[in-house]
Amino acid sequence: MRRYGKHTDEDDIRTRPNRKGNRPRTHIRPKHEDAAEGMVLTVDRGRLTVLVDDRIVMAMKARELGRKAAIVGDRVALVGDLSGTKDTLARIVRIEERTSVLRRTADDDDPYERVVVANADQLAIVTALADPEPRPRLIDRCLVAAYDGGLEPLLVMTKSDLAPPDKLLELYGDLDIPYVVTSREELENGDAADRVREELDGRITAFVGHSGVGKTTLVNALVPEERRRLTGHVNAVTGRGRHTTTSALALPLLGEGGWVIDTPGVRSFGLAHIDPSRVIHAFPDLEPGTEGCPRACSHDEPDCALDQWVAEGHADPARLYSLRRLLSTRERTEGD
Repeated sequence: MRRYGKHTDEDDIRTRPNRKGNRPRTHIRPKHEDAAEGMVLTVDRGRLTVLVDDRIVMAMKARELGRKAAIVGDRVALVGDLSGTKDTLARIVRIEERTSVLRRTADDDDPYERVVVANADQLAIVTALADPEPRPRLIDRCLVAAYDGGLEPLLVMTKSDLAPPDKLLELYGDLDIPYVVTSREELENGDAADRVREELDGRITAFVGHSGVGKTTLVNALVPEERRRLTGHVNAVTGRGRHTTTSALALPLLGEGGWVIDTPGVRSFGLAHIDPSRVIHAFPDLEPGTEGCPRACSHDEPDCALDQWVAEGHADPARLYSLRRLLSTRERTEGD
């Protein structure tokens, strides 16, 4: 049976009523050209703390963003109540393109990639020289993640009053990584914070390190007005530290124009997401030598063109050794 006659117009067409009484659904999304810009400072169970101009605004992600999540360091666009007053909530409608990302996986067999920090331009790898002992494989993994994500590494060695830094400096000397050595006394009198702050001026720096190395204590010294209630302790039996930072937090370096992003202490740093072709970019003296490499070369195989490149005197053999040590860290456990 024909529901409509041969000649119909729009008034004859029956439409399904919208029971919610709101506007019809559409795939056309608003551009929000008048949205305010802000920087994500921390994320807690779906609520985001965002700095908008000089105000702290609470916000949540708009449904239209789908599964895309904003993380600490993200530059975002917001609409809604931007007053920052109590019990108000803005809406994040856009996440701007990221200039860098610090990523990791839970382990090397985990396909799920976690983005820890966005838009940082420096990664401060904090390690104690003793109590707990340094973990070079974990440092190597952090270096690979920094090179892969577009961050410049900075090595911060703490507790030099308990052990000298010479052995660790020798291990990473060929990588030309800037470093700062601190002691407990220097942390207490402020000298260590002043030296580290010189490396952070005008930059966004993410701090990473396993528990007990003094990372949060150092961050507290750098930004005393945002001091944490707990600084943690090292278990005398296991040598492991207690986590004192449960989520990443961005803190401003007043007067310096820079930012410190404190991240939770890590037990491991998985590299399942790492592409060796991106790590080579951190070795400009070796990168031209990869032009003769076979397709998908791991840079640690018999046909790798880097061996000939170094043999011809184009680069220092120690640099090639350092590159291969970093790339092979996925095959080794972090305690080795």
